[in-house]
Amino acid sequence: MSVKAVAKNVRISPRKVGIVAGLVRGRSVEDAITILSHTPRRSSTAVRKTIESARANAENNHNYKADTLRISHISVTPGTRLKRYRPAAHGRALPFERKSSHITVLVDGEVRGAKKVEAKAETKAPEPKKTAKPVAKKTVKKTPKKEAK
Repeated sequence: MSVKAVAKNVRISPRKVGIVAGLVRGRSVEDAITILSHTPRRSSTAVRKTIESARANAENNHNYKADTLRISHISVTPGTRLKRYRPAAHGRALPFERKSSHITVLVDGEVRGAKKVEAKAETKAPEPKKTAKPVAKKTVKKTPKKEAK
């Protein structure tokens, strides 16, 4: 079973993110993070964070071994487009779109075995509690108070 992580509405064009996603497709998670941390593109940060999120999901939520994780699927799909206008010559306004992306990462690996419950050593009968000997109370002599004159 694959573990999934999705980054939605990343404000970078899907075409630019897709180039970076292609660099790490099919690689191990550790190799992919190393490659992306040395890739001089703005979209490499978004892809790296999504892969790290998928790794954390696999380790903490699905009990996978961290060193066996591989990227089984990575895809970039277009997100919402914000329509904007740019001023142009002769008082005109020309339309353009600010594009966004959705990054989906699936990782797969080896599942850790169930934790073994350690068998208790031979159960011993509880030792009887030792009762303390009663301590003799010390008697304190009361001295009469001197009256002030």
